[in-house]
Amino acid sequence: MRPTVHDIAETAGVSLATVDRVLNDRPGVRGVTKAKVEAAIVSLGYVRDVAAANLAKSRVYPLVFILPEGDNPFMRGLEAEVRRAGLHSPAERTRLSVATVPAFDAGALVKAIDAAIMEDVSGIAAVVVDAPEVSAAIARAHAAGIPFVTLVSDLANSGRDHFVGVDNIAAGRTAGSLMGRFLGERPGAVAVLAGSMRVRDHRERLDGFHAAMPVTRTVLPVLEGQDDPDLSFSLISDCLAANPTLAGIYNLGAGNRGLIKALSARGRADLCVIAHELTAETRAALETGLVDAVLNQDAGHEVRSAIRVLRAKADGLPVISAQERIRLDIFIKDNLPAGPDEDEQPGAAGN
Repeated sequence: MRPTVHDIAETAGVSLATVDRVLNDRPGVRGVTKAKVEAAIVSLGYVRDVAAANLAKSRVYPLVFILPEGDNPFMRGLEAEVRRAGLHSPAERTRLSVATVPAFDAGALVKAIDAAIMEDVSGIAAVVVDAPEVSAAIARAHAAGIPFVTLVSDLANSGRDHFVGVDNIAAGRTAGSLMGRFLGERPGAVAVLAGSMRVRDHRERLDGFHAAMPVTRTVLPVLEGQDDPDLSFSLISDCLAANPTLAGIYNLGAGNRGLIKALSARGRADLCVIAHELTAETRAALETGLVDAVLNQDAGHEVRSAIRVLRAKADGLPVISAQERIRLDIFIKDNLPAGPDEDEQPGAAGN
């Protein structure tokens, strides 16, 4: 049997109240008495169940999610999932809040992280920009004892506690492999639309895409649309006009609305188009044939995973890696799941 606080009290010759004071580092215990309790803890091999202790104390975990603002359907989906999880947060002893900052704005992100640190939250989950000042802000959170989870895009050398998202290099390789299979021997270059090369997930997807594409296929310089639909529309329209023999387009960011508008205006012709995230726009584009394949990550799973990880880190408990692995789904016209008007959103349950 596992040793209990009763065993500690009996071994040290003290009351349960004294053991409780020592375990919770409260005053009112003489040094010699504290030493006896600590010696009993060591000799018995007592391991405290922090989660149970926090439950007994009715501890509430204030957690903040920092997300990009703007016209990005996937990010708005993440925000909706956080707010949905917040409806159940009192029963799970969490208090969830959302802070939004301009997309790809490192300075605004740093201010939001520092504000959360000042509020002494129990954990921070953020979609980060790869910049030294952001890494420094994450280090400040770590120094303050606040667990930090990177969402969607990682910053592995920043001192963050955990990354919640798909393997973006594998996602890019998957897109490259699909593009190569779909195009076969068809001639022509391939265009790539990204949001910004300042975020690591876009760089990793691009690296994976290049690695999987046949060396004989020309991949044009990346177009950075800043995840803005109007800018993305303009960039793709100009690219199509300048490259009449273009064979394919890979959108590794969130500019799908502008991309689809440009494809609709031009006519699909024989382009192979691969995009990320199953939204209302990409679903409709799959159904009409404007887009050939969509790579998707489950926003609901990511939010639930981030909450579990932050609570585990706050309690000093291990993270169950297999449970927190975010899978990459591949959708084509023939395997689309039921839409929101027909059934649940894809991936809305479980995990």
